[in-house]
Amino acid sequence: MNGQPEAIEEFACFGSRCVALVTGAGRTGTSAQATTLARRTLEGWHTRFSRFLPDSELSRLNADPRATVPVRALMARLAQAVREAGERSGGLVDATLLPELERAGYRGELREPLGLAEALRLAPPRAPAAPALAARWRGIEVDLADPAAPTITRPAGVMLDSGGVAKGLFADVLGATLASHASFAVNCAGDLLLGGSAGVVRAVKVQSPFDASTIHTFELAAGGVATSGIGRRSWLDARGAPAHHLLDPATGRPAFTGVVQVTALATSALAAEIKAKAALLSGPAGARAWLEQGGVIVFDDGSHELVAPAPTVTLAQLTAHLHAAA
Repeated sequence: MNGQPEAIEEFACFGSRCVALVTGAGRTGTSAQATTLARRTLEGWHTRFSRFLPDSELSRLNADPRATVPVRALMARLAQAVREAGERSGGLVDATLLPELERAGYRGELREPLGLAEALRLAPPRAPAAPALAARWRGIEVDLADPAAPTITRPAGVMLDSGGVAKGLFADVLGATLASHASFAVNCAGDLLLGGSAGVVRAVKVQSPFDASTIHTFELAAGGVATSGIGRRSWLDARGAPAHHLLDPATGRPAFTGVVQVTALATSALAAEIKAKAALLSGPAGARAWLEQGGVIVFDDGSHELVAPAPTVTLAQLTAHLHAAA
């Protein structure tokens, strides 16, 4: 790629797979040094932000009885991202539903996920999700007056979930570290950020949740891509009913909306994560409205809809057009 070596690190992290690809030397060293740094950073964040580890930074915050808690800088950014996700999605993307998620049966890493086809066969009638009447995320406040000592204030009992919102944030933060390299791609368990100084175009494949076949390939040089779906994290709850990790904030129960997977494009991985999740929770009638920058919607019956991204006009194309018009 541009005659420069590319380094790749692929590893298990965040209950899924993460990948870091870097081309050329940059501020973090060689491409190999950069991918090694990316792996160590993501693995460290996995330990710090796992809700399944009782001594993690996130678990300690969630268990802290104080209304205002001093935290480290990245935890403060996560709390800001949770608030942002609620605001930008009209309450559909709610990362404060951890108690409801645990009641649904998601208390640890899933050993034997329920197949998507079986989950859909057993699922209740489809309906779009809706925001919760008492949105807990509205009570989260982050104080950055002293950047070296930020604090988080939230009502008693409000806990943060390090799900997709955290992964989108992590991809963006790591991407900023790798931006000086010729090209990079960070896939943080399904939330992807692309970039680099050379503007290299990469193929981003979207897989079907039913058979893992490629249903579309985007050609992108920069920006965020996120895929949210129920295909890999479904199970039978204590009542024998199908469940998954994407909850309807209004009911606190897994949302079966008629959409099983959405891939969204955006300017950042966090923005793409919010759009993808909001689109899935909106159901077939509302999903497309969230994908103004492009994406793919997969429905219950296995069919899909492509929302093509708006064409990018380069400076050279614009200059040529102006010269022709003159």
